[in-house]
Amino acid sequence: MSTKTSVEIEGKTVEEAIKKALEQLSVSRDKVKIEVLAEETRGLFGMPGAKLAKVRVSLIRGKEKA
Repeated sequence: MSTKTSVEIEGKTVEEAIKKALEQLSVSRDKVKIEVLAEETRGLFGMPGAKLAKVRVSLIRGKEKA
């Protein structure tokens, strides 16, 4: 059985993407390294074209089960 050590997740905001990643990995924020791959952007007047935020969340070795 393999355990994921990192995930890339998109969300409407960076914080939403981080929250989703932490839930998927089942760990708290102090046990991971967070890299922001892309900030969210909003379309003009809410028009299509907005881009989601994207983050990579990786477990810090030795803190998975601590």
